[in-house]
Amino acid sequence: MAELDITSPLLSSPSSYQPQTVLTVHDYQDSEPSNLQSSLPTTVLHQNHNHGRTRNENGHHSSPNPYEFLRSGGFSVPASTTVDPFRNETPFISGIYEVIKIVLCLPIALARLVLFGASLVVGYMATKVALAGWRDKQNPMPKWRCRLMWVTRVCARFILFSFGYHWIRRKGKPAPREIAPVVVSNHVSYIEPIFYFYELFPTIVASESHDSIPFVGTIIRAMQVIYVNRFSPTSRKNAANEIKRRASCNVFPRVLLFPEGTTTNGKALISFQLGAFIAGHPIQPIIVRYPHVHFDQSWGFISLPKLMFRMFTQFHNFMEVEYLPLIMPSDHQKQNAVRFAERTGRAMASALNVVQTSHSYGDLMLLMKAAQLQQEKPWIYMVEMARIESLYHISSLEAVDFLDKFLSMNPDPSSYLDQLMF
Repeated sequence: MAELDITSPLLSSPSSYQPQTVLTVHDYQDSEPSNLQSSLPTTVLHQNHNHGRTRNENGHHSSPNPYEFLRSGGFSVPASTTVDPFRNETPFISGIYEVIKIVLCLPIALARLVLFGASLVVGYMATKVALAGWRDKQNPMPKWRCRLMWVTRVCARFILFSFGYHWIRRKGKPAPREIAPVVVSNHVSYIEPIFYFYELFPTIVASESHDSIPFVGTIIRAMQVIYVNRFSPTSRKNAANEIKRRASCNVFPRVLLFPEGTTTNGKALISFQLGAFIAGHPIQPIIVRYPHVHFDQSWGFISLPKLMFRMFTQFHNFMEVEYLPLIMPSDHQKQNAVRFAERTGRAMASALNVVQTSHSYGDLMLLMKAAQLQQEKPWIYMVEMARIESLYHISSLEAVDFLDKFLSMNPDPSSYLDQLMF
């Protein structure tokens, strides 16, 4: 053993092959958008071994796998959640109770169908009168035309009654339009737009395809609808600007958006589109629940006529609407729509007591494509498209095209391809 003097260190320096690691992690939760790049979580590693290392511009060595010192194999994409936000729990009529109930309700269903048809026709005619001669669609509808639309709004309540919603439980109250110019809601069925039309008479944001729906297209035009093509960046930008313009002017009705962009089964809250949050106005979230035992009222992946028939043949359908407290954007969130949307989503998911997922309308497109090609388990092809778009910059249309090519290779029932098939 070498002899030590008083100036010798008590601990010898580590061997040269041992890695020296320095971790620096910065929190960016409330960082300014302009400083976001500099405040992102950063891991700086300086390692003295030669395995898989690279030299950066400062002359330090860093591994392409920053978690190698933890014996980790590298980066991996988290597995998709097992939650299916589009599956209706009662797609088929099952059980003696349901069969007996449907038989007993058939005469009632016929009366409800007559009431539905009459209400739709009367509401349509009142709307045509209210819209007659009105050409200036860039300004708010005149008050006398809005008063005529009360006839259609009352008809909307009769339509809800015909579907079995004899009473609707409400919790909380809608905030005045001057305070909350934008409202957002979860989207479970076609019932919510009818309810909000009766309750709030807002301006809505809807797909361009809705304009061609008989009767419905005319009625939503009276709501001064903002049309958007979800696949066109230009259309989405124009819609966001129009939302901002109308929300900033108190003479327009409040703006209603369904930020999920499609209907779900209400068991999860999927990713939000940002159109409602770009303007940075205070938002009032509204949540809708459909308590049930034997009949799931969510639209899901079933046909509209079938869902309407099931609603007509129920004794009563339950619906609960809760107006949540206003969400005021912070100074950071006025500049960062993503943060504002995340905060609103957390509030709504907490009130609904459901999970949040990264599914989007793109997953529904994948589901419909797989079902169209007669796959045994079409739901297994959902990949949480919002996360995939963020990670790999693959659009929903591209994903559907990839799925079409993959299914053309005839995978097995478990969706696997062997080497020969590939």
